[in-house]
Amino acid sequence: MRVNVTVNGRPMTADDVWEGESLLYVLRERLGLPGAKNACEQGECGSCTVYLDSAPVCACLVAAGQAEGREVVTVEGLAVGGGPSGETGLHEVQRAFVDAGAVQCGFCTPGLVVQAHALLAGAEGVPPDADIREALAGNLCRCTGYEKILDAVRLAAARRHPHPPP
Repeated sequence: MRVNVTVNGRPMTADDVWEGESLLYVLRERLGLPGAKNACEQGECGSCTVYLDSAPVCACLVAAGQAEGREVVTVEGLAVGGGPSGETGLHEVQRAFVDAGAVQCGFCTPGLVVQAHALLAGAEGVPPDADIREALAGNLCRCTGYEKILDAVRLAAARRHPHPPP
């Protein structure tokens, strides 16, 4: 079957997609977007988290055909368009992960970045740690104790909504 989907703002087509093929497989192998990672293939780790019509989902659990005619945003799509030579800059959440040292091996990072982005899109100020932990609960990291990841989310939130000095 053919799947037509808008990915990161661009219409794309994947041909010869079989019925059981996941959106994750289509993104990585057919459309050349390796950002979402293939780890558990069971929706347990969150490394493949992408937006599907503005909602974060585990791409490994979405059948490719379910994405027909819909909009997908991957971690690559969060990057901001750059200058005249076409370079891109990191989104503020991506930048905060780098600045806070929250990128260890990097395998979980794309899913964490997308999920943190979703949390902060609806947040005013810096969310309480409990809210950050709940938002990231479906994302597993095997390299860290999560403190730098929490630091990155706090940093991104603080940069988005800086508090004026007293």
